[in-house]
Amino acid sequence: MKAWLFLSSIVLAGAVPAAEDTRQLAPLSAEAAATLRADMRANLLAINGILDLVAAGKLKEAGELAEKELGFAAMGKHRTLPFDARPGPQMPPEMHRIGIEGHQAANDFARIAATGDRERTIAALPSLTAPCVACHYAYRLR
Repeated sequence: MKAWLFLSSIVLAGAVPAAEDTRQLAPLSAEAAATLRADMRANLLAINGILDLVAAGKLKEAGELAEKELGFAAMGKHRTLPFDARPGPQMPPEMHRIGIEGHQAANDFARIAATGDRERTIAALPSLTAPCVACHYAYRLR
């Protein structure tokens, strides 16, 4: 039944004219955009891994994964790339600020998860993804 609803929504979405995309275009070079897209796919894998670990009751491991893959430990990994391939310096300032907030949110989540408090860890999950939602809602690459 759920698959039917999903497919129906795709078909109906195709029948309705697409609304104009009002998100701000982030003027990244093609190389930086490719780097950013790869990062976003890796972030999705990390978030999925975090959710799996939380569901399995492995809260400390979820926090460690968040800190390593999404937190401040993940910042600066592109500093050795040529400038044209580095997304951070090319982002609009507000977009860059949201990205830094995402790293901070991951570190905050990691601290909460490290306590082993399941309820607080689950309650912190939306703050882990809120900067992602904010950025994707406000900015586009093409």
